[in-house]
Amino acid sequence: MRPVALLRFSFGTMGSGKSTVALQIHHNLASRGLRGLLLTRLDRDGTQVTSRLGVAAPAVEVTADADLFDLSVARGPLDYLVCDEAQFYAPEQCDQLARVVDELDADVYAFGLITDFRGLLFEGTKRLLEVADERVPLQVEARCWCGARATHNARVVNGGVVYEGEVVVVGDTERDDDEPLFGDVVRYELLCRRHYRTGNLGAP
Repeated sequence: MRPVALLRFSFGTMGSGKSTVALQIHHNLASRGLRGLLLTRLDRDGTQVTSRLGVAAPAVEVTADADLFDLSVARGPLDYLVCDEAQFYAPEQCDQLARVVDELDADVYAFGLITDFRGLLFEGTKRLLEVADERVPLQVEARCWCGARATHNARVVNGGVVYEGEVVVVGDTERDDDEPLFGDVVRYELLCRRHYRTGNLGAP
């Protein structure tokens, strides 16, 4: 008998290997002849899942109004879904993933950030923690500049940590403190709780 399908939500900070693990699971399952979809939302490279290790694969972009259950039915029958950047999914889309598991008997592997730059749960993350069968913290530990375990994804605007603003703002993870020619320079940096709270970014 085939095992009962599960919704597994794996979460962590930036740099904890979410996209790398998502790509590996998709590769392993597809190479065994299982039929599935790789999904993403607001990935830094568009309609693909990319890892900072340089690995990438084509993916279906999850738009704000997409019904993931209807998508799975249309593309089915499916054995699995791998969902990257799931923190950006709407709560109702997370419920649709649970319905895929319950009604289509397909496994769902969702990956996402645990908190936003304000230190608060993303809406998608919150709902997935509520409905998932399994909740898995990723074990690859990212580090703050001081060497302590990184727990916060800090937003840095023009060289300073900010705590208010739009939840979703595109930025980079590379350090670049040059003055912008036009507009703000936005990037993200991993910090421990202490340095997130004080806004200390270490030596330039």
